[in-house]
Amino acid sequence: MLSSIQQNWFSNKKGDVLAGIVVALALIPEAIAFSIIAGVDPKVGLYASFCIATITAFVGGRPGMISAATGAMALLMVTLVRDHGLEYLLAATLLTGVLQMLAGVFKLGVLMRFVSRSVVTGFVNALAILIFLAQLPEITGENATSLVFIMLAGGLAIIYLFPYITKAVPSPLVCIVVLTGIAMYLGMDIRTVGDMGELPDSLPVFLWPDVPLNFETLRIIFPYSLTLAVVGLLESMMTATIVDDLTDTPSNKNRECVGQGVANVGSGLLGGMAGCAMIGQSVINIKSGGRTRLSTLVAGVVLLVMVVFLDQWVAAIPMAALVAVMIMVSIGTFSWSSVTNLRHNPKSSSIVMVSTVAVVVATHNLAYGVLVGVLLSALFFARKVGDILYVGSELSEDGEQRRYTVVGQVFFTSADQFIDAFDFKEAIDNVTIDLSRAHFWDITAVSSLDKVVLKFRREGTDVELVGLNEASATLVDRFAVHDKPDAVERLMGH
Repeated sequence: MLSSIQQNWFSNKKGDVLAGIVVALALIPEAIAFSIIAGVDPKVGLYASFCIATITAFVGGRPGMISAATGAMALLMVTLVRDHGLEYLLAATLLTGVLQMLAGVFKLGVLMRFVSRSVVTGFVNALAILIFLAQLPEITGENATSLVFIMLAGGLAIIYLFPYITKAVPSPLVCIVVLTGIAMYLGMDIRTVGDMGELPDSLPVFLWPDVPLNFETLRIIFPYSLTLAVVGLLESMMTATIVDDLTDTPSNKNRECVGQGVANVGSGLLGGMAGCAMIGQSVINIKSGGRTRLSTLVAGVVLLVMVVFLDQWVAAIPMAALVAVMIMVSIGTFSWSSVTNLRHNPKSSSIVMVSTVAVVVATHNLAYGVLVGVLLSALFFARKVGDILYVGSELSEDGEQRRYTVVGQVFFTSADQFIDAFDFKEAIDNVTIDLSRAHFWDITAVSSLDKVVLKFRREGTDVELVGLNEASATLVDRFAVHDKPDAVERLMGH
């Protein structure tokens, strides 16, 4: 017990504390921005980020991963807030948490095994692109001054060059502190965190949503809660997989589902909106040296302390400094090898990856992109497995019997190929079909076997099936009609 606590909390104290501070600074403008997107007060996003990060530090399944208010979730709340107000959003947040906890209890985290590596790579690349695009408003249009570009260039120089001097302090933290000091000392007229929105001046308090507890309320919030729960878990599971790869350590996906749910319930009770894992901040945390649950806890607690008690200092942070950090995250997150390997990887894998990127970037909806990627992966896999089917035949010496040997998987994509492999017009008395090296997966496969047997019988040929494995035999016994008295009528659906 004590060794587990030491490993999960205090095995990397210095790195975790410093990384948590960097993450907290990076969370502030994003939480404010996401609140604005959702149409709520900035404190709703800031309280949510504090609450979700703090709770997942204790109950989440992926140490070192950062969860807070996110843009993907904020976009899903816009209509609910506009039509029904903040109180219904808080109620929807509570229901979102309950649904996510149920997903963890029923172990739906195992569904991540159906997400291929190509989909994960596409997801990562799409997020890297979206993170970069989200920074453009800060360096274009009215904000595109020479001072901004100088500060941005200086920030990037510090981030990438400071590690050559020492890695004892995360370079993103040095970037933020140095650029803030320069901006305050010189009195630069540039956009700061304070320009994003008003920071809260008090700690969050317990709030029960002021909505009627009836079926009508449930009817209003359930569709939003279900969507938020699915998108939140999807992004959290994908982010956990990425952090697993970055740290070469495993995570408990089902526990993460429960943890996200508990965190969202806590957020809703403290006046915050629903959130989930954040790949950008998680990458910042890992690259800044964060590894254990302590880094996530520090990020949440420091965030609250800074916005409530150090708000004047936080408000003075130049947005250019945080943009530099996020550009670093974008560059570090993007899988550049996936581009150079497009020629060498199988075409199906490349199509899945590129399609996932295109859909996510076009819709700004991570769920759509991952859904498209998973469907394409399934289709390509089914086609590939369906093509691996061989039916050989051998005629007996007396010419009266032919033996067919079926090798491979028979299911909906290979059923027609299976039927076409037999010569029904051959004048022969007996046919033996050896199925010992084949497997029948679905009713389409069983139906194709029915057609083969009945077509042979229609030509006056006796058919014997041999070698069915137990699983296939169970399926055939249950759904096949060729051994029933009214076989032809059943097959034709009469």
